[in-house]
Amino acid sequence: MIRYLTIVLLTLYALPMTAQNKMRQVEELINKTDPGWIFVDEWIKSAKNKVEILPVDTSKAKDALYKTQVTTRSPMGAIIYMTGGLLIDDGWIRILGSGSSKINRTLPDWNKGKSFKEFGESPSFLLIADDAIGGFYLLNGGGLGKDLGNVYYFSPDNLEYEQMDLTYTQFLDFCFNNDLDKFYEGSRWTNWRDEVSKLNGDKVFNFYPFLWTKEGKDINENSRRAISIEEQYDFNLDMRKQLGLDN
Repeated sequence: MIRYLTIVLLTLYALPMTAQNKMRQVEELINKTDPGWIFVDEWIKSAKNKVEILPVDTSKAKDALYKTQVTTRSPMGAIIYMTGGLLIDDGWIRILGSGSSKINRTLPDWNKGKSFKEFGESPSFLLIADDAIGGFYLLNGGGLGKDLGNVYYFSPDNLEYEQMDLTYTQFLDFCFNNDLDKFYEGSRWTNWRDEVSKLNGDKVFNFYPFLWTKEGKDINENSRRAISIEEQYDFNLDMRKQLGLDN
């Protein structure tokens, strides 16, 4: 229990601490005596939901770890350094790591220009994961509310940043063990698993009518097409502005 609380606290404070200090060299971030991957790997092996560990490229992993400035003692640092990312439930949720052929995005590179301008700056949030229907999971760095270190869901069915009251570590448990059918109730269409399992992790399904409209609430009646995740993210932000949700 004490070890679990330590991991939670490490994750909670990793975000603000990285940008307040001078950027540490990657060797300083690799913890060989108390690596967080031992615990993350155990959680994955006992997970109720299907978890696919994407292969890691060592050089890319070191680069991503340096840019993120978290240690491998934390679950986030462990996933960045040890994996190219994680696919949950046949790719429905994609947890960002150091990039792979299935998710050709690293956590820091994906966030650059969105939550910070230059590496080493304090991010107002971090995009840590996303899903196949254009939803985004963000770790609050202070830009989303006072609950620093908690995860929010940028929901495609209302374009709101929904508080999940979860730390990064608890978010992993949510992905590994939560009833995702219940969480995504109404957002999974007939035979979704076959389509999602073939979808590249850098693409999402774009729906029409839009999921946040009254006409788009029955997902089985909507048309859908795969588009780049960058295009969907920009579209969601633009629609928030047009609908006056940022005021």
